[in-house]
Amino acid sequence: MVFKRMLRAFGVGGPTVDTVLTNPNVRPGEVLTGEVRIAGGDHAADIDEVKLSLVTRVEVESGDNEYNRNVEFARVSVAHRIGVGPGQRIALPFQFPVPLETPLTVVHGQHLHGMTMGLRTELEVRGAVDPGDLDPFAVHPLPSQEHVLNAFGALGFRFTRADSEQGRIHGVPQQLPFYQEIEFLPPPQFLNRISQVELTFVTDPHHLYVVLEADRRGGLLRAGGDTFGHFHVTHDQAQRTDWSGVLHQWMDQVAGRRGLFG
Repeated sequence: MVFKRMLRAFGVGGPTVDTVLTNPNVRPGEVLTGEVRIAGGDHAADIDEVKLSLVTRVEVESGDNEYNRNVEFARVSVAHRIGVGPGQRIALPFQFPVPLETPLTVVHGQHLHGMTMGLRTELEVRGAVDPGDLDPFAVHPLPSQEHVLNAFGALGFRFTRADSEQGRIHGVPQQLPFYQEIEFLPPPQFLNRISQVELTFVTDPHHLYVVLEADRRGGLLRAGGDTFGHFHVTHDQAQRTDWSGVLHQWMDQVAGRRGLFG
């Protein structure tokens, strides 16, 4: 009996959980839906809470060191105080609003190298270790974001990788404690000066903030004392803006050259 109690404390023979998404594809601001399916084990168990959270990998800088850690950035409670009998099956439907600042993981059907995104399920099982579950899902761009990304492709920028970094960007109404950087190689005529251009979106219900940063080999390329470009438009304006023209002008200014695309 003591041995059985010890096994139960480690979750052996307890309930198991499997979360099934209605659709694993979502855009920022939309809602993930699905079911949390709980299967009873070989003994009765009391579950104090069923929780869902969104988790992504974030790069953290600490002094001269960099490391990655999984960060939870949104959470919902699905149910409280559930008794699960031996072999019993319970299905709990859920709706999980995805924050508008959620990093993108897919563009034009292609996974963004460097990005991970998961829906984590946790059971607070009284007197036992939580078995848990983690399900990947894909975050596609909003139409306003996609219009900006299309301009990068049209001008010959090449995507290299993306990541999320801990910290905040000055001058934008950022809510999450991290931001995504989507990194591109610039068009060939810039490669002797600029090693990469980084794109960040900060999004709220009405506006899209587009933040650009240019780097050059050996350090930051400073034009007019600033390597950054900040553009602030409504989502509707973003879809009507000539982003190829905006990027053209910004790159010319940063590089201190004219007519590079003409």
